[in-house]
Amino acid sequence: PAVMDIERAAYTSGWPTTAFERELTANALARYLVAREGPPGAPPVAFGGLWLMVDQAHIVTIAVRPECQRRGFGRLVLHGLVELAAAAGMDSVTLEVRVSNEPARALYRRYGFYDVGIRKRYYADNHEDAIIMTTERLDSPPYRRRLDRLRADLEARFPAGFTARHLEAVQPA
Repeated sequence: PAVMDIERAAYTSGWPTTAFERELTANALARYLVAREGPPGAPPVAFGGLWLMVDQAHIVTIAVRPECQRRGFGRLVLHGLVELAAAAGMDSVTLEVRVSNEPARALYRRYGFYDVGIRKRYYADNHEDAIIMTTERLDSPPYRRRLDRLRADLEARFPAGFTARHLEAVQPA
């Protein structure tokens, strides 16, 4: 229910509850993270999910409670998803993002994502195009250095064991 609250607040036309239930109970490829602010058990402020498909991870969603946006939680979730993909031995990570969502596109570029294509009329709510973005190889030395620098930045922003304190994995049933 808390994730659905974030989904409804963040998106005008988001996923239905049944889609999340299916992701967590029937999709063995799915992995999800939630970010919490405050003590363990505090309600989530952001979440994200990806699919681990053969050798490539595909980010399917990231959402941040609107009043918590621009505070680093989307970045924290993105970082966690990329680290999860690397730990699972994936070669790269892909995603789609709205052409108009420049803040998200800038964040993805910071993480080394680059444009590789367009999905015309991808979004059902307004038929906006999506930019397809991908990373270079996650195990390449330049990408590992980038991820290490970004992790250090996050550790400075979210001290006291930033991942353990703020990110929680949600495993499929």
